[in-house]
Amino acid sequence: MMRLENVLSPTPAKIIKTEKMTDIERLINLEFLDKNFAKEFIYKPGQFVEVSVMGVGEAPISICAARTNPDILQLCVRKVGRVTNAIHNRKEGDLLWIRGPYGNGFPMETIERSHLLLVGGGLGIAPLRGVLQYALQNREKYGEITVFYGIRCYNMMLFRDEFLHLFREGDKQNVKFYLSYEAPDDKECYELACERSDRCTQGVVTKLFEKTEVSPKNTYAIICGPPIMYKFVVRELIKREFRPEQIYMTLERRMKCGIGKCGHCILGNGTSIKYVCKDGPVFTYLDALNTKGMI
Repeated sequence: MMRLENVLSPTPAKIIKTEKMTDIERLINLEFLDKNFAKEFIYKPGQFVEVSVMGVGEAPISICAARTNPDILQLCVRKVGRVTNAIHNRKEGDLLWIRGPYGNGFPMETIERSHLLLVGGGLGIAPLRGVLQYALQNREKYGEITVFYGIRCYNMMLFRDEFLHLFREGDKQNVKFYLSYEAPDDKECYELACERSDRCTQGVVTKLFEKTEVSPKNTYAIICGPPIMYKFVVRELIKREFRPEQIYMTLERRMKCGIGKCGHCILGNGTSIKYVCKDGPVFTYLDALNTKGMI
């Protein structure tokens, strides 16, 4: 939930930890200064916030962790422009300003008692990490969890220690973690493929469908990654008889103002218009079939 008196009103949050994950991505832990606001700041995996740097501007950022400590908000920020550059330059102890949370998030209660297939590419793994953490925190409510994570190379892998632990030890939690990498000369990834040839392959993320049998029975697929990835992942799922309503995707890259006022996130035409920041960013493939230009 968000502040009710003014949805555009940001609240200050102090950077308590900032960690370089790659050359362009940083993991930032924020602590809300207003403890009453922190208690009311309840979010679901897949929702996002607007992050402001005073005097620079604001940017929509997906929340990359499940809610555990109400005082702490964790964000994975890619350096792609003026605002995100400014965020990267902020140090521990500095303030950022937060408004939100916005969007609908993933329907974690609706998909309880089901198996989960998470397919992430690049930065798209960040919002899926929240889904994964939530499912692990509520392990008894979900069936088998399968993760397909596609990266360009080893040095671009996000949450590396966390995910390599699941790659090696995830079976103990009924989690099957698969990894694909695009750079054919990547030594570290090649060694991972030698270590677990059944769980790691060179190529695009859809090659991981060849590594295991993915059944649509009582399974929901959740996708996030570069726009070009969606079409090919959905094609693989449809080939395996997933129904459109079993496939969830997040269009978080299309977000802008967060409240549907600027119009930058509008999709579709006629009677099938959608606002990504209000109606999404999470949609089903059924929504995509009925909304022109969604994917």
